[in-house]
Amino acid sequence: MADWTPAEGDVQGVVARLFVHPVKSCAAVEVQEAWVLDTGLELDRAWMVVDADGVFVSQRELPRMALIRPQLKTYEMILRAPGMLALHVAIDEVEAPVSVRVWDDQVKAYDMGAVAAQWFTDFLGRPLRLVRFDPEQKRLSSLRWTGGLEAPNQFSDGYPVLVSSEASVADLNQRLVAAGHAPVGVERFRANVVLGGVEAFDEDRLEDIHIGTDDGPLVLRPVKPCARCPIPNIDPLSAESSPEVGDTLMGFRRDERVGGAITFGMNAIVTEGAERRVRVGQPVWGRYRFD
Repeated sequence: MADWTPAEGDVQGVVARLFVHPVKSCAAVEVQEAWVLDTGLELDRAWMVVDADGVFVSQRELPRMALIRPQLKTYEMILRAPGMLALHVAIDEVEAPVSVRVWDDQVKAYDMGAVAAQWFTDFLGRPLRLVRFDPEQKRLSSLRWTGGLEAPNQFSDGYPVLVSSEASVADLNQRLVAAGHAPVGVERFRANVVLGGVEAFDEDRLEDIHIGTDDGPLVLRPVKPCARCPIPNIDPLSAESSPEVGDTLMGFRRDERVGGAITFGMNAIVTEGAERRVRVGQPVWGRYRFD
């Protein structure tokens, strides 16, 4: 725990928005509060869609995944998509154990059954299945980037929590509008925690992000800039892709730390306060990192 008060920090802000993405690469669920586990926000990337070989698929090759909208209930997740009847998925029920691949990791999971498989197959137009992460599986973030700290995650691209800020999106939107393009929403960047009241790209510069929960501080450590693929170019409301977001980011967000890729947002790990509840409006503070 930090031995200094929020007022002594370089940055003070608030949790502005919170997002859970229950099914990897499908639409987000905006929430007002969420449990934070070692693996990130509860139920974030707990499910994933895989092909016939057990390899994950995403909006990169199937942009219509953006149109699949989850709703979280106490005991079930309800999935809706244009032209489809709703699919009800029990949160605590699974079927056969399977082995699936997400990026370079082969991990244990559970198949969610024939009805779910047919639903995704029908909507996305190729043979697919829905799987649930096996909680007994230990999938760790890159120790190189975490500084040797073990940070488990589920089906995320590699880290438990993705952090961005309202100011960073506003900065990008100023550039888009100046170039004659429409502004975009923060949802395109698939963050979990969106900070308010901070400067643009402060999330890049913070040593740790302290959030004042009711039970004590929750500490998120930004460890790796989030390199961006074409997904931010996809309109989450229409699933149509156009290049202006990526092209604009390319003009000012190349990061040599990740091989010159364009970045937006910071991948973070939970270093203190797992099993605490984060809520919109809670205070945020931190100190700048000097590398």
